[in-house]
Amino acid sequence: MRGAAVRDLRGGFFMSGFRPMEGGLTGLKRIGTVPRRSTNNIHLMRIVLLGAPGSGKGTQSQRLVQRFGIPQISTGDLLRSAVARGTPLGVAAKDAMQAGKLVDDSIVLGMIRERLSAADATSGFILDGFPRNLAQARALDEMLTQLGKPLTAVVQLDVPYAELTRRIAGRRTCPVCKTVYNIYSMPLGAELRCTNCSDHPVLVQRPDDNEETVVERLKVYESQTRPLLDYYGKQGLLQSIDAQGDVDDITALLVHVVTAPPVIRLAVARKARKKAVARKVAVRRLTAVKRSAVKGKAVRKVLKRKAVKRKAVKRVVKRKVVKTLVKRKLVKRKVAGKKKATRKR
Repeated sequence: MRGAAVRDLRGGFFMSGFRPMEGGLTGLKRIGTVPRRSTNNIHLMRIVLLGAPGSGKGTQSQRLVQRFGIPQISTGDLLRSAVARGTPLGVAAKDAMQAGKLVDDSIVLGMIRERLSAADATSGFILDGFPRNLAQARALDEMLTQLGKPLTAVVQLDVPYAELTRRIAGRRTCPVCKTVYNIYSMPLGAELRCTNCSDHPVLVQRPDDNEETVVERLKVYESQTRPLLDYYGKQGLLQSIDAQGDVDDITALLVHVVTAPPVIRLAVARKARKKAVARKVAVRRLTAVKRSAVKGKAVRKVLKRKAVKRKAVKRVVKRKVVKTLVKRKLVKRKVAGKKKATRKR
């Protein structure tokens, strides 16, 4: 049956309607609607979505929520909810924010722990926007290990920075349901209103969704969050997909990655690590060759300068010898002249 979830002999799932084209991760046939799959007997999904601001984490998280019925856990939403409800963690977070300080990681992890105890998180969860650095990643792993709920997959949504700038500048959000839209992917002439809410509120742009702040946000991501790729890659959890192109195609690829059997994910991760190692070795060799070439060029320059100096010294010596010979000849002529004059007398 097309689009149905099929269990193979190894206990994993694959999409019978998924047909990737040759030529890499993004070579997918255009599909109008991503095939839905049954939520029965789906293996646990504990997913972290990584990606720079504007890579589509929020959009793809919402689609995974609709498809698999597992909650999207956003630290921003957790903080706002805890503060509004006046929970002990919410009060601690509010005190920190009012003092102009960053909310401590222990408070955020405590909120995540509470959220994971809810009934809808028993089949899995999607962490969006957390962890943001290595310290948070290590603390999260320790907490999930204590809960007996380790991560099953970490997916990086890879998008070039030029495309990210366009996406962020065009991003609009519904103030009610928080659904994210983009003016560049909406139909031409479409009204900038939410299509999910019954009263269709006007979409708004967040204050930090402008080109002036993009560069700074990408710098923070590059320095703090990108090291997580190596961290999760060493654990065999990381998968990286090209998140450019049609949103449905990206969703289909993401579903294929997160539902692949762990054995396949580990094999892909090992292959990716081997490629990364080979790339590093090639870069080192090329760097060594370049350095030796530069060093050889510098040595040749030094030798050339020395040769020029030797030639100059030879010229000076030759001139001195010539001068000495000329002086001797002059002296001999004077002596000979004096002798002739004496004989004549």
